Amino acid sequence: MTKRVVVLMGGWSAEREVSLVSGAECAKALRAAGYDVSEVDVTRDLAGLMAALSPPPDAVFNALHGRFGEDGRIQGVLDILGIPYTHSGLLASALAMDKSMAKRLLAAVGIPFPEGKIVPKDAVLAGDVIPRPYVVKPNAEGSSVGVHIVHRGDNEPPFSSDSWPYGDDVLVEQYIAGRELTVSVMGSSAEDAEALGVTELRPNTGFYDYTAKYTDGETTHIVPAPVPDAVAAESQRLATLAHVTLGCRGVSRADFRYDDESARNGNDLSGLYMLEVNTQPGMTPLSLVPEQASYQGVSFPDLVSRLVEAAQCDS
Repeated sequence: MTKRVVVLMGGWSAEREVSLVSGAECAKALRAAGYDVSEVDVTRDLAGLMAALSPPPDAVFNALHGRFGEDGRIQGVLDILGIPYTHSGLLASALAMDKSMAKRLLAAVGIPFPEGKIVPKDAVLAGDVIPRPYVVKPNAEGSSVGVHIVHRGDNEPPFSSDSWPYGDDVLVEQYIAGRELTVSVMGSSAEDAEALGVTELRPNTGFYDYTAKYTDGETTHIVPAPVPDAVAAESQRLATLAHVTLGCRGVSRADFRYDDESARNGNDLSGLYMLEVNTQPGMTPLSLVPEQASYQGVSFPDLVSRLVEAAQCDS
């Protein structure tokens, strides 16, 4: 019997438009793979969502991004309903979405992060809270939403008092110069988790922001990344360790900065820092997980099929 899959997409986070594209691409690929697929644009109408999930499908493909979609809340709803879903469960999703908490957990197993701290929004507006250059970002958003770099010589604050819709707390981190790397990891346990490869991202603007991520031609993707073998191996090891430590399932993506000045000083690995782990990586035509899977010989329909076949819930 053909499996019935509901693709959840859209939502109301800052990443709604990306989610709609991801969901449409995943639905198309799942149909090509032979599944009976329906698409649901998720809104705050919980009764409407329940109706869309009745009778229960064989699996939900979670293509939501941002708040509610990847922070454990939709996962909790699906756990209650007993419907298997793709990607990480409630706990891993909630932990990874809270950047400061994820950093604390992952630093405890030896994963290097830029120095940083959570500070009140008003403190950032009042002046420098750590030495420049530094990065300010929301503690619980993805896709580089709300990220600003404060450079030496900047005269204006990174945002105004009324242009920060991300809560009262701000994550402030040391800015790491160098190269942008990313690693996708697939698997649902310590035994089967495996990195797909390392991609270097070279944005035209010098900063891999929301526009650079989702606008065709704004960023060059290089797979495999032209970095020393030791750096490639270590970034894959760290991404896999993060995936397992947080308890991720299905697929995750870890983002890094690599300060290659360290390599010139004889230590390839001293300049490698993890930035964050994304439990709901994008599935758009420009997204990195499908690109790395393709590099490994895994087609997009095969990739989404694997995620559906691994779908589960925590009952």
